[in-house]
Amino acid sequence: MTLTAIDFPRALFIGGEWADAEDGATIETIDPSTEEPIGVVPSASVGDVDRAVAAAGAAAQDWANTTWPERAELLRTLARRIEGVAEEIARLDTRDAGMPLAGSRGDVASTVRELEYFAGLGGEAKGVTLPGSPSQSAATHREPYGVVGRIIPFNHPFKFAASKCAAPLMAGNTVVLKPAEHTSLSALLFAELAEDVLPAGVLNVVPGPAATGAAIVGHPDVGRVAFTGSVPSGRAVLRAAAEHIKHVTLELGGKNPMVIFDDADPQRAAAAAVAGMNLRRSMGQSCQSNSRILVHRRIKDAFLTALAGLVAALRVGDPADEATDIGPLAFESHYRRVLGYIDSGVHAGARLLTGGGRPAGLSRGYFVEPTVFADVDPGMQIAREEIFGPVMAVLDWEDEDEAIRLANDVDYGLTANIWTNDLHRAHRTARRLQAGTVWINGEGRKPLGTPFGGYKHSGLGLEGSLDELLSYTRCKSVVVTVALG
Repeated sequence: MTLTAIDFPRALFIGGEWADAEDGATIETIDPSTEEPIGVVPSASVGDVDRAVAAAGAAAQDWANTTWPERAELLRTLARRIEGVAEEIARLDTRDAGMPLAGSRGDVASTVRELEYFAGLGGEAKGVTLPGSPSQSAATHREPYGVVGRIIPFNHPFKFAASKCAAPLMAGNTVVLKPAEHTSLSALLFAELAEDVLPAGVLNVVPGPAATGAAIVGHPDVGRVAFTGSVPSGRAVLRAAAEHIKHVTLELGGKNPMVIFDDADPQRAAAAAVAGMNLRRSMGQSCQSNSRILVHRRIKDAFLTALAGLVAALRVGDPADEATDIGPLAFESHYRRVLGYIDSGVHAGARLLTGGGRPAGLSRGYFVEPTVFADVDPGMQIAREEIFGPVMAVLDWEDEDEAIRLANDVDYGLTANIWTNDLHRAHRTARRLQAGTVWINGEGRKPLGTPFGGYKHSGLGLEGSLDELLSYTRCKSVVVTVALG
């Protein structure tokens, strides 16, 4: 079966060469819209990870010795190559992950911008000269870690495979990349595009299950780790990294509040809530989705009427159809998990406003209707736990302190959104919210280069910015003593 006009190997990419897993293990890739197999990729063993880390280590010094303009030019070349086959990449992600074409096309365009951004940022990984004395001078230098392990999730397969490697590569590190086992195809396509751009060993791609990721994190020759995924997996990464005192970045998701004040326009706020859920791009499978809506009681009914109408009008179906708004969830066990949360909301007594199950007329595929619950109690599972699907929980409140308390009363703190016409109140509320990113009258979009990271259980460290680039370097102080007289 042909998935894309680009021919690329379904193999491990280690040291610039393609190979099967040493034990012959494989992973079957399923099209989530049809439940039919569309390919097989190798499943990397511990031995395969050892080979990948060794290849990355062998390439590390030469790569670190290149100048940042040389690395920047290679990243720009890679960006142009991606741009040249953007439609093929988008269609692959649509088949592999169920993303509607508009979403997968947006991901590819975003990837190109991020590669170009980090290519232009390379000169900022610089040292400084410090005030000294007649007998001493001091300066700092930025140096790469060496081998970086990068573990990515399933929801944006190509975007995360490429863009999450940009900062470590630009900082002079080599990378061992593990894509999600359910959506590995586009990471291998990324390796194919990079094969004759980056020197051998600079990028290595090893698909596999959690055990593959654990082998990367626990490898003594991997100096730096970055992980995007669930809180339980993040804890496991942190524990394993602690054995070798490794610098770790964790992006672990969110249960993000959208706080709507009584002076907000209900229709505009409802439209922003739908946009901020990332339904059209990733079916709500997004760490920054505003899945917890906190609306002032005075405008609650008008808001719910507007929200229900907008959500019910979304078209669920074949993600390759240009008219589709929402595709399937990425794989079966996740589909069943999301349906389980919907059942829990019904049984807990929340009012099901729209959605609630499989769409009519779609007998195959991991499709879930976009779902809105109203009259949600703050203690319900659907109000507290990350569902990572097209499910919104609407809670109401009466005074500002209550809204802040509800917004902060979860373990997560990734993003938040405030809707009000009172700018003073907006800034006051933003200061009180425990979240790494706060939008005021926004829809979940942010300028390129904005630091992104979470409070509390949402993670450690910042990405998408100069902070991320610098985090892939170590700072060395060099002090020179000058003999006087």
